[in-house]
Amino acid sequence: MKKLLLISIFALIAVYYAGAQEIGVRFGGTNGAGGVALDGVFGAGPGRIHADLGIYNGGVGVDVLWDFIYKPLGGEAFNWYLGAGPTTYIGDDFWLGVCGEIGLEYRFNSVPISLGVDWRPTLWVIEETKFGADSFGLCARFRFGK
Repeated sequence: MKKLLLISIFALIAVYYAGAQEIGVRFGGTNGAGGVALDGVFGAGPGRIHADLGIYNGGVGVDVLWDFIYKPLGGEAFNWYLGAGPTTYIGDDFWLGVCGEIGLEYRFNSVPISLGVDWRPTLWVIEETKFGADSFGLCARFRFGK
C-alpha cells in the first residue's frame, strides 16, 4: 500500500509540472474492475491527451489516450471525443494492451469544472490475449485556463 501511495503522490506532482489543462478523478475501471483513477487532460494540437493513473484490485493501471477527435456537440458546453492509446496494469500480473475511448462531457461555464462519461473497449495482448468491452467511467475534472 505504501508503494501505491508513493506512486500516486509522484503522479500528482508529475501532472502538475506537465501543465495539465484539466485534472480530477475517474470513477470506473479497466474491463469491469472498479476503482478510482487520477484523470488528467493535456492539450496536443488539434486533439488532446487523456491520461489516467488508477488503483484497481491491488495493482496500478495506466491509460494514455490520444483523443484525436474532440468536437462540440450542438453548443460549446457539450463535447464528444474519440481516441485510442496504450494501457497497462501492473499488479500480481502484468497486462499490456490498447484501448479505445469514446466519451461525452459537459463543461460548466459558471465554474471551471468538467463532467464526463466514457466507454473504453480494450484489447489486451500481453499476459493473455483477450478483449473487454465493459469498461465505463465517470470523470469529474477541474479546468485550468480556458
